[in-house]
Amino acid sequence: MMFIRTDWTVDELHELYEMSLIELVTKANHIHSQHHKVGEVQVCHLISIKTGGCIEDCKYCAQSSFYQTNLKAEPMMGYENTLLRAKEAIAQGATRVCLGAAWRGVRNNKQFEQTLRMVKGIAELGVEVCCTLGFINASQASMLKEAGLYAYNHNLDSSEGFYKTIITTRSYQERLNTLDVVEKVGLSVCCGGIVGMGESKEDRLKLLHTLSTRNPHPESVPINQLSPIKGTPLENQKPLSCWEIVKLIAIARIAMPRTMVRLSAGRIDMTFQEQALCFLAGANSIFSGEKLLTVANTSINADSEMFRQLGLKKQRAFAYEDSTK
Repeated sequence: MMFIRTDWTVDELHELYEMSLIELVTKANHIHSQHHKVGEVQVCHLISIKTGGCIEDCKYCAQSSFYQTNLKAEPMMGYENTLLRAKEAIAQGATRVCLGAAWRGVRNNKQFEQTLRMVKGIAELGVEVCCTLGFINASQASMLKEAGLYAYNHNLDSSEGFYKTIITTRSYQERLNTLDVVEKVGLSVCCGGIVGMGESKEDRLKLLHTLSTRNPHPESVPINQLSPIKGTPLENQKPLSCWEIVKLIAIARIAMPRTMVRLSAGRIDMTFQEQALCFLAGANSIFSGEKLLTVANTSINADSEMFRQLGLKKQRAFAYEDSTK
C-alpha cells in the first residue's frame, strides 16, 4: 500500500492534469487497484425527504425559492414511505441510502426527530445511511450517529474563489466548519462538488486540492456534472466534455487513493463507454434510481445492462470501513 498524502499542492495536481489522458488513467487505475477491488462499484440511492422551498440562493438548484422553476415545495416525506423507498432500492442492489432535505440547516424540531427515526429504520436494514441536511452542530451530528448514520454529505461545490459567484447565502468557511463538526463526532465525511457551472480548470483543481489536503481525506467524494435547470441562472450553461470528467476522476483517485469516488449527477448523458472510462480512471460508486433529488438519472434497467456489459460487481455495505482496518 502506498503512503496516503495530505500535502498535495495545486501545482502537483496541475502536472497530473497536463499528462496525456492514457498516461493519467493508467496511473490512476494502478493506484485504484492497490486500494480497491477492480470492477467493484457501490450502488447508492438518494431519497429527497423534503423537496423544494429552500432559502439558499444556489444558482444551480431547482429547489431554491429565489428562482422560478417547475419545482413546487412539498411537505416532508413520511416514515413509512421513506422506508418503502429504501427497501426497494436495497432490493435493486443499493448498499448506501442517502436522505436529502432542502434545508439551510438542521433544527431541533419534529422534522429532525422524524429524520432520526428514518435513519434508525434504514440502518436496521443493514446498509450504510448518509444524510445531507445542510448546516449541523455537534449535538445534532451525535444524535444522527447514535441513530445509526454512517456518513454525512456536505459538498463544497467548487473552489472558494468561484463559489462566491454561485452562492451568497452561506460562506465557504461555513461549509468547511460543517465538515469539521461531522469529523469530530466520528461520522464519515462525504464531500465533493459540481463541475460545469462555468468555473475554470484551475477552479476544479483547487476544489480537488481542498479535498485532498484534508486530514483525513473524505471517505467519499461525489463528482456531479451540472444539470442545467430552466429558471435557474445556470439554465444555459454548456456541459463539460467527457474527457474533462475522466481527468478529474483520475486526479481525485491519485490524490485520494482510499476515497470512494462517486460518479454522481450527469450520468444520464453519458454512454456506457464514457462511464467505463470513468471506472477505469478510479470511479467506484454510482447513484441509482430515476431521480437525483430533482434531476433525471439513469434508469435501473440501463444500469443493469451496463453492469452486465462491463462485468461490474456491486459492492457490499461497509466494505470501505473494513478495508481501513
